[in-house]
Amino acid sequence: MDAQIGKQSLQFAEAPYIVSSASIVGKKEGEGPLGKLFDVVGDDDKFGQDTWEEAESTLQKEAFQMAVGKAGLKPQDIRYLFSGDLLGQTIATSFGLMDYQVPLFGLYGACSTCGEALSLGAMCVAAGYADHVVSMTSSHFASAEKQFRFPLEYANQRPLSATWTVTGSGAYVLGKQRSKARITGITTGKIVDYGIKDSMNMGAAMAPAAADVICQSLSDFGRRPEDYDKIITGDLGIVGQEILWDLARQNGYDISSVHTDCGIEIYDAKKQGTGAGGSGCGCSAVTLSAHFLPKVETGQWQRILFVPTGALLSTVSFNEGMTVPGIAHAVVIEHA
Repeated sequence: MDAQIGKQSLQFAEAPYIVSSASIVGKKEGEGPLGKLFDVVGDDDKFGQDTWEEAESTLQKEAFQMAVGKAGLKPQDIRYLFSGDLLGQTIATSFGLMDYQVPLFGLYGACSTCGEALSLGAMCVAAGYADHVVSMTSSHFASAEKQFRFPLEYANQRPLSATWTVTGSGAYVLGKQRSKARITGITTGKIVDYGIKDSMNMGAAMAPAAADVICQSLSDFGRRPEDYDKIITGDLGIVGQEILWDLARQNGYDISSVHTDCGIEIYDAKKQGTGAGGSGCGCSAVTLSAHFLPKVETGQWQRILFVPTGALLSTVSFNEGMTVPGIAHAVVIEHA
């Protein structure tokens, strides 16, 4: 029987498997240090579409099809879809996935959406409500800039604390079908607000939420940082990483030796001019699929804590002078 652990965590008695995954990215991501690891790298960031939003929908459509195909399944074999994106009313998801006619739970966790989708998908399979689900998400640099900051034509200057929204989509098939990696537990994050109002410093806004859920997860499961081969945050970048380490130390955990961040890994910040690193829903989704998950599947790593991080702002809240709260969700992934 699945167990509630501590204050915010679940440990699965019948841990669902990550049956397959897929990663599709844009040209800039393909030019980064992980470029050769992604399943598909697009030559044109519009992916043959007329608008940036349609391009992002195409990312989701193709990532879903690829992940399901890798699992040897068809769309009709998928019981539920858990997906979301950064755009208003999650339009990248709805327009990208509607043709598959798979029952959909549309999600919004900002850049933490991959963690939310994996958590809910794992709960669904572990509880016996589905044999196969797909958990996925996406982001696109141009559609995010258009919605949250400035149109690209404005050519505004970006501070060094700014992160670069990843163009990409990552999809995961979860199920009871045996594979080399399992989701053995989750820790669901809370909204944490340290009063940050700078939309160009997402790392500072999200780091407190990351620290909160990581420390809570370690406490709930009775583990130390060294019990994980890696603790992997999603989108903190260089600025947010330093803040995370400091906050974790204040709570009695030194994670500096085992921590890394998808936003730091996906780009060469100096060569590619990406500021503090990468961000966006797609950042953690594609980096886990292409770079980290294979290390678990081969047994190089036995256990990781995957912690996508999100900044819960909107154009309305930001323009009204409100703060930028953060949220993060932790997913325990182990070699099977």
